[in-house]
Amino acid sequence: MKSLQHTPIEEMNITLPDIIANLSHPIDHGRVSRFNISRANVWDGAVRGFKRTTYSETCDMLVKFTDDAGVLEEGIDTGGPRREFLTLLMKHLKDRPIFDGPEGHRFLVYNANAVREDEYYLAGKMTAVSIVHGGPGPHFLSEDVVHSLAGQPSFKATVNSITDEEIVKALQEIENAASVDALRECTMRHSTMLQTAGCLRHVASVEAKKEIVSDYLHWYIIDRNSSVIDRFKDGLSALQFFTALQLHPALLSPVLTHSEKGLTALQLERLFKPDLSPPGSNRRCKKSETLGYWADYLLDCEEGQAAVSVEDVFMFATGLTSLPPSGLEPSPKIEFLDDSPFPMANTCSNTLKLPLLDTYTVFKTQMDFGLQNSPGFGCF
Repeated sequence: MKSLQHTPIEEMNITLPDIIANLSHPIDHGRVSRFNISRANVWDGAVRGFKRTTYSETCDMLVKFTDDAGVLEEGIDTGGPRREFLTLLMKHLKDRPIFDGPEGHRFLVYNANAVREDEYYLAGKMTAVSIVHGGPGPHFLSEDVVHSLAGQPSFKATVNSITDEEIVKALQEIENAASVDALRECTMRHSTMLQTAGCLRHVASVEAKKEIVSDYLHWYIIDRNSSVIDRFKDGLSALQFFTALQLHPALLSPVLTHSEKGLTALQLERLFKPDLSPPGSNRRCKKSETLGYWADYLLDCEEGQAAVSVEDVFMFATGLTSLPPSGLEPSPKIEFLDDSPFPMANTCSNTLKLPLLDTYTVFKTQMDFGLQNSPGFGCF
């Protein structure tokens, strides 16, 4: 494996896909770790697979989905089933009891049962494996947690990061104290809570309230959970991802944190390259017309005027709801169908097959129906 260390000049030129490609070098594509997954219970199948004694993150992943009809779908290497599995796994990970905090800003919390099951280590390993094996990052972790993981001192949490209503009320009272006497009375009223966090102190000025609240938040989110954060780090060390995070925090931190930017219609239109017939032919004209339908359909998805979202379309074609840190290989493409009124996809080759239909109204109706009735629709 190439060294993860880079000179300052190299650091300026390195890209996120470069880092992931470097981390993926130890993966032996001649060996596989098997995962048998039901979309109805992704987490259960994932835990069995990751805890199997023969599992290794340096093996490729062989994922089998059992669909509603009992047919096995199989994917390996650049396979769509692997990407779909990792996408669904990151979604389910977000809702595990090892996390607390608002949507998109989750942080690790101590859970005794999860400690016994070593779920923090497992969650860290799942995250590293997903990213390096071509899947998505979690995109739900608090920036403060990620900065802590990456060894950065930044901490900007607010009271809104807390979900416990009683604690929120107490911290807001402290924040709203208008005088030294009011602040002293408030801190004494909540002395047990503050003392537990090591934040109870003599108040000399009303400005001390900012430091008291900030210190409590740091204890609540980071310090009190340090043991499970350390175990999560151990899991993140799979395939040297944690080392890479500390070396390249600016590039890798956004893979773990929430982003308000979703996929756009224009991104998908540019991403999928059409397989067109020779210029001037009747078939070329029909395909060009369908590409216009496709572009308008994506806009309808983006604007909420279709039955599905832009992310649903991308999931249908690739097994992903966002562009993965590794980049997307092979390059997505569009083919055209003469023999089906509904769209089809080959997620292993990132190929979307569009029906050639006479009007946009029919095209939109058939696209909506085809995507809504595809395996896994609604799981994300």
